[in-house]
Amino acid sequence: MYGLEGRVAIVTGAGRHGGLGEGIARRLGQEGCLVVLADLGRIQGDLFPEHGVATTEEMQEVASEMRRATGTEVETVACDVRSEPAVEAMVGKTVEQFGQVDILVNNAGVGYLMKQVVEMPVEEWEAVLDVNLKGMFLCTKHVAAAMIDRGSGGRIVNIASQAAKTGFPFASAYTASKHGVVGFTRSAAIELGAHGITVNAVCPNHVTTGLGSWQNAHFSKILGLSLDEYLASMRSRIPLGRVGTPGDIASACAWPASDQAAYITGEALNVSGGEEYH
Repeated sequence: MYGLEGRVAIVTGAGRHGGLGEGIARRLGQEGCLVVLADLGRIQGDLFPEHGVATTEEMQEVASEMRRATGTEVETVACDVRSEPAVEAMVGKTVEQFGQVDILVNNAGVGYLMKQVVEMPVEEWEAVLDVNLKGMFLCTKHVAAAMIDRGSGGRIVNIASQAAKTGFPFASAYTASKHGVVGFTRSAAIELGAHGITVNAVCPNHVTTGLGSWQNAHFSKILGLSLDEYLASMRSRIPLGRVGTPGDIASACAWPASDQAAYITGEALNVSGGEEYH
């Protein structure tokens, strides 16, 4: 549909079954991309728990399922996006294997360390900002450098959030990081435009992935609501009457990754069923 056959795409935070990253990677694979799945690869204590990251084994299972489903070439790499050497190695491995990087989707993020401002440990604040903002910067830095060296342009899509435009309680670090994603997107778009590289952000509202289910349970408990009451309240705020799916967000990523969006850069696209319109 979008003419992406043979393009090479890196999708970070893409190793979990049913996750947003997996959905994006699957769609790019269906469009004909060669896909590199990246995720942390291991659980690291309370800051990076089982419900927040993919193990190497899970990433490999996702890759195998994608190969069977789409027939595309899929590779995996364990990468801590907070580490510049790890990001350099991820990009280097991709270029060595495929010769190029055409598309980067910065999807890795922490959306589960959520407390009131006065109760937020600095370690949790730093973990959120390090992954959501610093990680996106490092991946963009090294992928853009590879794109510039090749001289054929490229597409960078940053997964922001409705929280990039609107504040939410218990999510000060997350909201601050996602506002930063949009600011970074705009600046990077200006800098990289001369090289034929577009940089855009996609801003989903709530998506019920595995992490989304954890968020539903977490916030319904905080608010003293049953899970059904919490979900009904959420749906009532959305003009289209339902929460988003990974497929909704994946579709919104495939288009700016294509040449059909070659003249669009620096944008922050809401994908929220009409809930967010800023």
